[in-house]
Amino acid sequence: MFSLQNKQAVITGAGSGIGRAVAELFVAQGAVVHAVDLNAEALSAFEAEAKVGAIKTYACDVTNQKQVNKIFAEIGVIDILVNSAGISHIGNAGNTEEADFERVFNVNVKGVYNCLHEAIPVMQQGGGGVIINLASIAGSIGLSDRFAYSMSKGAVYAMTLSVAKDYIKNGIRCNCVSPARVHTPFVDGFLKKNYPGKEEEMFEKLSKAQPIGRMGTPREIAHLILYLSSDEASFITGSDYPIDGGAIKLNN
Repeated sequence: MFSLQNKQAVITGAGSGIGRAVAELFVAQGAVVHAVDLNAEALSAFEAEAKVGAIKTYACDVTNQKQVNKIFAEIGVIDILVNSAGISHIGNAGNTEEADFERVFNVNVKGVYNCLHEAIPVMQQGGGGVIINLASIAGSIGLSDRFAYSMSKGAVYAMTLSVAKDYIKNGIRCNCVSPARVHTPFVDGFLKKNYPGKEEEMFEKLSKAQPIGRMGTPREIAHLILYLSSDEASFITGSDYPIDGGAIKLNN
């Protein structure tokens, strides 16, 4: 089950965190993975550790449509696209600076658009495909001090529905996954920057803020994405899948 044998999969943000976990799992399931990330050093380290011939890496700024166009043209056939590249931001509507708002929008919204714009015509020509977008519970519930980030993930959810509707007759399925807090390098960096000397204490606090009592792992998110990308999920499109340790329904 859940075989991706010989599928050509493009995964953005594959240098670390959820994107890397997805890339690793896809390789294990037989896919040829095209790993895209801004961090060329992280990609090189990943490629060195991966199964020979199963992964190809591309340093790319997803906010730059010309770069995305060039890389996707080089890749050619695309069966699966996972839009995992993204950044976060702390702040509310009153204290979020214009530059920060635009930076979050460019990566989390325009970056997804750029990849959709290039991948969809290829999938149409190939007779179909699967697109998985990384949204967030921030796009559907109120989170304190996540104004720009929530805006961007709400847009990802809306784009998911639009693509699913527009291309269903082309054999293209499009869904999104909405994690709650996941233990990635971003979380560790955030704690180190904002709570020096109190990292363990704050990590425990953030973990217990979720009803299940801990953060998710990138691998857990990757397994859901694998299912939605597989033929076993061929009846699913236009859906958002919270994977949140009970955060949406039980946090009241």
